[in-house]
Amino acid sequence: MLVGVSTSGFPRTRAAKATTTRGNARVTPRLVALDIDGTLVDEHERITAPVAAAVRRARDLGVHVVLATGRSSFGIASVIERLDMRQGHGVASNGAVTFTYPPIEIATATTFDAGTAVRKVLEVVPGALVAVEVLGRGYRSNAPFPEGEITGEIWIQDVDRLISEPVTRVIIRDPSSSAADFLKLADDLGLQGINYFVGYTAWLDLAPAGVSKASALSKVAAELGVAAADVLAIGDGRNDVEMLGWAGRGVAMGQAPADVQAAADAVTGTWAEDGVALELARWL
Repeated sequence: MLVGVSTSGFPRTRAAKATTTRGNARVTPRLVALDIDGTLVDEHERITAPVAAAVRRARDLGVHVVLATGRSSFGIASVIERLDMRQGHGVASNGAVTFTYPPIEIATATTFDAGTAVRKVLEVVPGALVAVEVLGRGYRSNAPFPEGEITGEIWIQDVDRLISEPVTRVIIRDPSSSAADFLKLADDLGLQGINYFVGYTAWLDLAPAGVSKASALSKVAAELGVAAADVLAIGDGRNDVEMLGWAGRGVAMGQAPADVQAAADAVTGTWAEDGVALELARWL
């Protein structure tokens, strides 16, 4: 495939982004957006030394490093600390929340009425677990989730109470189903007026309409005076698709599902292969 470049940004591999040619010029991103789970950390919360070093190098070169995650804001502090990220901006709750640090302080929060969507899902999967985010604290849930899947303070309430007011995020989980089941479920239900993301398992994230990591990053980038063309984004999940398409260069991790890889400009190594460090080394 021919490689092009935008007038100010990264060499392109996707024809839709190609404009002019600039050979093999080394381009330094002004902002690096990084997913957390599956990209920076594995299921055991480990960050490899090469990845941590690469992120710190980006920071030391004056690049804005922005964590963009599906996690809630209170689940990010340990990652910020371990990467020695001294101050900056972040995106949480799949784009419904933006924050600054240190300390972590909510900058923006977008809420929505999830009642209709939740009831539609529960008509098909009546035994599903449902949790809604309590901003900065934890979750209200209709039943306990599998250990470690949601963090923070947990309040057990019935579904009517969970969806009685607007929220930033809803998680629907069914340990007895698969990711494929939930992909089909979301498609069949035609969930209107919201955005949704299906994870690696039977995990459905509901978000306000038009809200994604990309929409939140566009706000953060604008505040920092950075154009989308000068953003390098790396992620591995379906909730990263919009972000990878929005950024000047969107890179999927090597273990990402095929549809995520297809949405990216390029594919780097897996988490175990230090994919983030490999990609950052190309530019920094």
